[in-house]
Amino acid sequence: MLLAHFLKTVIHIGKLNVIDAKGRRHLSGSAPGPEVTVRLHNKKLHYKLLCNPDLHVGEAYMDGTLTIEKGSLEDLAEILMRNLPTALNYPAYSAYNKMCLLNRRWQHYNPIGRAQKNVAHHYDLPDDLYDLFLDRDRQYSCAYFTNPDEDLETAQRNKQIHLAAKLRINSDHRVLDIGSGWGGLALYLAQQRGAQVKGLTLSKEQFAYSCRKTQESKKSDQVKFALRDYREETGKYDRIVSVGMFEHVGIRHYEEFFDKIKDLLTDDGVFLLHSIGRMAGPSTTSSWIRKYIFPGGYSPALSEVMTSIERAGLWIADIEILRLHYAETLRLWSERFKANRREVAELLDVRFCRMWEYYLAISEAAFRYGDHMVFQIQITKHRDALPLTRDYISQDEQGISPKNIADSGDHRHALLHSARHSEIEIQEQANVQ
Repeated sequence: MLLAHFLKTVIHIGKLNVIDAKGRRHLSGSAPGPEVTVRLHNKKLHYKLLCNPDLHVGEAYMDGTLTIEKGSLEDLAEILMRNLPTALNYPAYSAYNKMCLLNRRWQHYNPIGRAQKNVAHHYDLPDDLYDLFLDRDRQYSCAYFTNPDEDLETAQRNKQIHLAAKLRINSDHRVLDIGSGWGGLALYLAQQRGAQVKGLTLSKEQFAYSCRKTQESKKSDQVKFALRDYREETGKYDRIVSVGMFEHVGIRHYEEFFDKIKDLLTDDGVFLLHSIGRMAGPSTTSSWIRKYIFPGGYSPALSEVMTSIERAGLWIADIEILRLHYAETLRLWSERFKANRREVAELLDVRFCRMWEYYLAISEAAFRYGDHMVFQIQITKHRDALPLTRDYISQDEQGISPKNIADSGDHRHALLHSARHSEIEIQEQANVQ
């Protein structure tokens, strides 16, 4: 049977026992890992799983035609992710994947109108859904764990502190938040840093929520939101930040994106880009994720991003790679989602619950066992827009005020200049002698 051959060929890590629609068992895998038993309830899956398991495993789980009889959904996601490199070499799956690679520029084509529709697909769901698994600020992006035992609220606040420190934001700055979500970061920067902040979103639900929260916080004089594509924004900003939005830009639009950043940024400004990425080089988006979760979305390799930054004539001041932070974030989201599953089912339906559970599980596996990570790139127009070393980031996070950090940076520059000047004087005296 082709399905049995496929399973034995691609599953090596962990043990996967598949009971097909005729009741026959197919056991594969032997290396250490989870043990999972799944049952197929539809004969069509015998063939669908050969051509594109990435799409059809997720669909079957959503529809209830694939059920787990032993182990957990997270165990199944781990087996799938850890054996994915082998599966990609299987002839039928390899052919499908190559076709996706050829079509990816169209898959990730996001002009202004289409970008709004893609965002609405995911973010304009019932508003209460996101309160059932996100933190109180509804930050729908990777948290920042200073230790693995931190809860979600603490780790998400850590991220806000970390981003503000990298941006060196103070009360004199005009800040643009591209992809502002539900406004949590914008409000934090206004409340804790005194900055004037403008947030851009394409989601009507997010826009309405952000405006409402801003009024409740009495920060309407400092924080504004616009239902607008970043390409339509005008003006100049001292600081620009984008968290979890770049994944929706599309590879055909990277140069357009960074050209726009250069246009919006003041000469001494700083831009911080926080995005999901991949370490294994250019690829394509999971067909299941693209169809059901993030149409038009793509997690880029750094090599795809660097070229566009270079062509825009911008400086990369710093890069930080967050390797396991998103795996931990997704684990906590999944725990909260499961704890509130009944409320989610009442809000939407059981099929949606299974879809979202699969999305969270397979995404966690991608960051824990696959090639996914998160990068933060600090970008400027000029090389001297930031201090000489990264000390100012940790100083800021420890509570030293931005003014003192600036003074410290200026003092260090003065010391370096003085030291170099002294070296020159000593060399000149030696030459005279």
